[in-house]
Amino acid sequence: MSSLVSKLPEVGTTIFSIMSKMAHDNGAINLSQGFPDFPVSPELIELVNYHMQQGHNQYAPMPGAPSLRQRIADLFHNQYQLTINPETEVTVTAGATEALFVAIQAVVQPGDEVIVFDPAYDSYAPAITLSGGKPIHLELNWPDFSINWQQLAETITSKTRLIIINSPHNPSGTVLISEDLKELESLSKKHKQLFVLSDEVYEHITFDGNNHKTVMQYPELAKKSMAVFSFGKTFHATGWKVGYIIAPEYITKEIRKIHQYVTFSVNTATQMALADFLEDESHYNSISNFYQEKRDVFLEGIKKSRFKPLPSKGTYFQLLSYNGISELGDVAMAEWLTKEHKVASIPISVFNQSKTDHKVLRFCFAKNESTLSKATEILCKI
Repeated sequence: MSSLVSKLPEVGTTIFSIMSKMAHDNGAINLSQGFPDFPVSPELIELVNYHMQQGHNQYAPMPGAPSLRQRIADLFHNQYQLTINPETEVTVTAGATEALFVAIQAVVQPGDEVIVFDPAYDSYAPAITLSGGKPIHLELNWPDFSINWQQLAETITSKTRLIIINSPHNPSGTVLISEDLKELESLSKKHKQLFVLSDEVYEHITFDGNNHKTVMQYPELAKKSMAVFSFGKTFHATGWKVGYIIAPEYITKEIRKIHQYVTFSVNTATQMALADFLEDESHYNSISNFYQEKRDVFLEGIKKSRFKPLPSKGTYFQLLSYNGISELGDVAMAEWLTKEHKVASIPISVFNQSKTDHKVLRFCFAKNESTLSKATEILCKI
């Protein structure tokens, strides 16, 4: 038998798959993996069916259906008063995960360093490794998960090629503000070799007046940035795997070279349907209020519990501290909560290279109110 050397020897099954399986095996309420348990808009489903019936079942153009790229440009103008070129600056991808992957491959060369802020989404580091780059992990400040800008400035070297940011942030729910992005813009101007990859998949899910800021709103930063978005998150259709990436033309050219050999193109009828659906601005302007109501239901439900919430300003995740409830580490606590009390969550330490454990669990509140009520009732008894 031939030997096989793994390119990702330290990578196993993701914690999301592990906890979802554990939830299923134990009949637990699954607040772990970030997917909604309520239906996609019937109108959007009808539009997908309509375009299938119209014969849009073959390959879409490699960069994405022209109608969808135009709607994305329109959306960007409506949301941020920015003009982007749908022909040369927008690429539709098989979900945000592919967008993140091809973006990293496009700019990172073997030996380059890439700065990642922990806790970080788990797809960043493997994509960096596969590009031949080296992930450099910096921990966000505790407990507010803010960036230590002085530490970042001191960490950048001549080898630093890319900085990855995520706002609204998974798993913490924090949101970067203008001052943060101005700091990043200043660093990008100082270090000519530096690019920025901005994971903005929860752009339409912000709370309490914390409006999302995109890297593309900062002119000098935009020249060196790639911003990633997700229709799966926006329209709670995670299984459709449709995302997109916005970048300057010179970067987009390199992204598309890789994209065409990863997926070539994305589901045609779904792209056409999304283009139609985006014509009505209310389909995305109402999303923040929709999820803020769910967050508030969850927070109200745990008021009498011993869990302590950390502020969630965006995403559909809520962090709860169990400090004072148990001495268990967060991985063991998540397993115990799933098996013994039938509520599944995600331990935060798995998002950190150092496995830093603050006794905090992540709960997904993108669920029906009945699901949230059952879960919070259980949490209040612990």
